[in-house]
Amino acid sequence: MRQMSRILRIDASGRGFYDFTENIRDFVRAARVREGLLTVFCRHTSASLLIQENADPSVLRDLEAVFARLAPEAADYAHDTEGPDDMPAHIRAALTQTQLSIPLIGGELALGVWQGVYLFEHRRRPHRREIALHLIGE
Repeated sequence: MRQMSRILRIDASGRGFYDFTENIRDFVRAARVREGLLTVFCRHTSASLLIQENADPSVLRDLEAVFARLAPEAADYAHDTEGPDDMPAHIRAALTQTQLSIPLIGGELALGVWQGVYLFEHRRRPHRREIALHLIGE
């Protein structure tokens, strides 16, 4: 059994979805592991991770619109230390995931044909986000 890990940095220019599936695939290929499990972990409380459709961009636009309604900036939040998008970002992260597990089968991520892995940035201003990757397998 082998293990590998890496910190991946993603520069998010503002709110939205950032597909980093290819970065993960590159990590897996370099590891030369055939069977195993990849853990993807977001090291932040105002961004999160999603596995979502990567073919039709309207899916991502609709998701953003839904989250804007679920966690609006115009609400009366007690926590607004970093501005009006601060607490809504924490709510969005709480409603999604900060950790994903993806099986590795035959040396490839076991994602479906239309699935991509996204950083879901919840803040309006640019941020450098860190994603921890940990692969265990043979």
